[in-house]
Amino acid sequence: MNATKKIGIWMDHSTADLIGLNIEGKQQYIQSKFSFDDKEEALKKGEKHMHNKEKQMHQSYYKEIADEILNYGHVLLFGPTDAKLELHNYLSKDAHFKNVRIDVETTDKLTDKQKEAFVKKHFTE
Repeated sequence: MNATKKIGIWMDHSTADLIGLNIEGKQQYIQSKFSFDDKEEALKKGEKHMHNKEKQMHQSYYKEIADEILNYGHVLLFGPTDAKLELHNYLSKDAHFKNVRIDVETTDKLTDKQKEAFVKKHFTE
């Protein structure tokens, strides 16, 4: 089963960096659409409204990442925040991902080179 397509995704709540093993120098990014300005605007309408808006925007962000993950059989989610765990929980509720192996690792902020090295090391061990 060496032909399984693999990808690493370094993420926090605002950005996801998709790192393919054999795609040297061709990194893809997905940005969350929930910005500081959105948060400020939603807070003006009340804290409950802000939390609902934030949850809705995160769901949209996770769906965009999930659409990319569908193309892979083995995925590494890593990064410094709980966003990777939230995405993992989101994916585990969807039957489309039952045959996708998903690993979750906590890391600090990393440079692009460190992210690439982390993904390569993870998939070669």
